Amino acid sequence: MSVRELVVLGTSSAVPTPRRNHNGYFLRFDTHGILLDPGEGTQLQMRRAGVTAHDLTRILITHFHGDHCLGLPGVIQRIARDRACQPIHAAYPADGAAYWHRLRNATAFDDTTDIREQPLTGESADLGGDPGITVQARALAHRIPCYGYRIAEPDGWSLRPEALARHGITGPAAGELKRRGEVTTPAGERVALHQCAVRRPGQAVAFVLDTAPCAAAEELARDADLLVIEATYLHAHHHLAAAYGHLTAAQAGAIATRAGAHHLVLTHFSERYDTDDDSRFAAEAATAFGGPVTVATDLCRVALPARRR
Repeated sequence: MSVRELVVLGTSSAVPTPRRNHNGYFLRFDTHGILLDPGEGTQLQMRRAGVTAHDLTRILITHFHGDHCLGLPGVIQRIARDRACQPIHAAYPADGAAYWHRLRNATAFDDTTDIREQPLTGESADLGGDPGITVQARALAHRIPCYGYRIAEPDGWSLRPEALARHGITGPAAGELKRRGEVTTPAGERVALHQCAVRRPGQAVAFVLDTAPCAAAEELARDADLLVIEATYLHAHHHLAAAYGHLTAAQAGAIATRAGAHHLVLTHFSERYDTDDDSRFAAEAATAFGGPVTVATDLCRVALPARRR
C-alpha cells in the first residue's frame, strides 16, 4: 500500500531550541523519499522518526544558510555508511556550490558515488530522475539565492462505471482502456478514454521556505494539496520579516489563498516564540486562509489530503 505523508524533522529557524530542531522535512510519496533542508541534528531526527538512508531518493536544498544545510555531512555519511545504493539526486543553488562541496567533504569518511548533483541556475528548473512524479524548482526572494520546490504527480483518470456500462466495457477491457487510451468493444465500437472517464488531478506538495512575498511562491503553491511554508514571525514582528526576507503567518496564509492551496503547514519559527504562541500562528494564518492549518511540531506527521476527484 502506498504512503504519502510529510514527516517534519525540525521546525526552528536560525537557532534550534529545546523544543524545535533546525529545519528538516521528509516527504514520503509512494516509492519516493525526498529529504528537504537537513539542518543541524537531522540524522538523529531521522532515527527518531524511523527514516533511514535507504528511504532517500532525493535531497533538496533551498539555500545555504546554516539552519537549512548543516545536517548534510551527517546525512551523506549515513548514506555511505549504510551502503544505500539507490541513486539519490541532490539539487541545490549553483551559487552555493562551494558550500555544498565543503559540507559533503566536511570530515574523513568513505564517500558515495550514488549522490547525483543537480546545481540550479536561473529562475526555474524542471528536475528529472524521478519516475512517476515531477520536481520543479523556482527562485524565491531571499537575501541569498534560494529556491522553493514543487513535487507533483501527473493528472490521471477516474473511470465512470455508468459510462463503461453504457458502452458495454467490462472486466479486463476497462483496464485496457485506461492503459491504452482507447478500446474496441465486442460490438465493434471504438471508445476513447475521455468518453468513460473524468480527469483526476495529480497530487502536489509545495515547499516555500525563506522568502519574502513573491510571485514564485504562489506559482509553486498553485492548487497544491499540501503547502509547507515558512512563518518565521507573527504580525507583531512584521518589520523583522521585511528586513530579513521572511514571511509572517498572515502572509503565508495570504499566499495559500491566492494560490488555491488546500492544506497549509506552517514551519520555520523564530526562536523568540514558544509553545503558547502556536495558537497565535494558526489564528493569524486563518485570518487570510480558510482551509486547514497545521502548525508543525518536531516529528509530527501530516498525511496528504484525500485525492480530489
